[in-house]
Amino acid sequence: MNLPVVSVDAYRDFLAHHSDVTEEERARQLVALPECAEAAAALREYGALVVRDSRVSEREIQQFLELMEAYFGHEGKREDARPELSYQVGYTPAFTERPRPIPSGFAGEAPCTPVAASLEQTQRDPKERFFWRIGTRSGGTDFPELNAEPVVPSRFADCWARVLDTWGEHLLSTVTLVAEMVALGLGLSRTAFTDMMRDGPHLLAPTGTDLGKHGDRVGAVLAGFHYDLNFLTIHGKSNFPGLHLWSAQGQRFEVVVPPGCLLVQAGLQIEWLTGGIIRRGYHEVVVSEATQRAVEKWRAQHASGDEQTPRSGPWRVSSTLFAHIASDKWLRPLTRTTADDTTTAAGAAHYQPVRAGDQVRQELRAIDLAWTRA
Repeated sequence: MNLPVVSVDAYRDFLAHHSDVTEEERARQLVALPECAEAAAALREYGALVVRDSRVSEREIQQFLELMEAYFGHEGKREDARPELSYQVGYTPAFTERPRPIPSGFAGEAPCTPVAASLEQTQRDPKERFFWRIGTRSGGTDFPELNAEPVVPSRFADCWARVLDTWGEHLLSTVTLVAEMVALGLGLSRTAFTDMMRDGPHLLAPTGTDLGKHGDRVGAVLAGFHYDLNFLTIHGKSNFPGLHLWSAQGQRFEVVVPPGCLLVQAGLQIEWLTGGIIRRGYHEVVVSEATQRAVEKWRAQHASGDEQTPRSGPWRVSSTLFAHIASDKWLRPLTRTTADDTTTAAGAAHYQPVRAGDQVRQELRAIDLAWTRA
């Protein structure tokens, strides 16, 4: 299965060339852009879409991935962990995050992730992660641990902020455009979502998994079946394949991100804000045949002399950003239920008002990331 590809270029170009018209007139013309309806429809049907952005730089992606490969492969990472901040900045060690169990009513194709009767029985993920804050933060918040100052690894201090900020700001810029397009495609105001994203705890969130240790067989789970707790997630291409998604109809498929494109996935916060019109996207990262072919190619390229294979690695690294609603904003459905919507009035009532920071805290507790004092 191939996800729909939607270009953000036409939308961005329209904004650039119509800055002199009123917001009302601009919104009227923007609604007519087919890309807005296509973006909203893709998230409703698949929980994800591929966006084409002519500004995507393969050089920037490669520079970012190479830096993160070097980081995940070096010793001394634990000094960068901040468990007292629920790991919301800095390093998260392997086997820390524990995915929620697969919902009992899940009717899609079976995941590779083992079914567990309770959260305590789910397997912790072998992936490692680094959270780096992107964008501005509000001056005051009731959720300081979700809006903490960034952590700079001492070994990489000379280039860390420059490389991560460059890639992270690019991803945030693109996903902000997508949020506007989706809002228009749903019949909302252009800034319905982005006004709530302003000063949000957006996180550049690369994951790293040692395929030398954890990628020895097809079907090995690198990140268990889960949904994202944030608003929208955006990725560039990972250096190794393995991400699998489920469509709204329950079909499981491996994602392929074409050159010059980015992947956007729906998180729990957009489900809340749309009253379930757009649902959170389920996914897992699993070693596939494509992953193993890429690993064998990597090993052949890195073998030298009497070494038949490298001593360690490779590391699978994702180039991911989690876009969030600002922590002190209230999550409540923004859309009105209509006869042709899949959401009913009873369903919309399910999404009771809650501050985004409280929603995030609840999710972090559920996956064993929230800090608890002994």
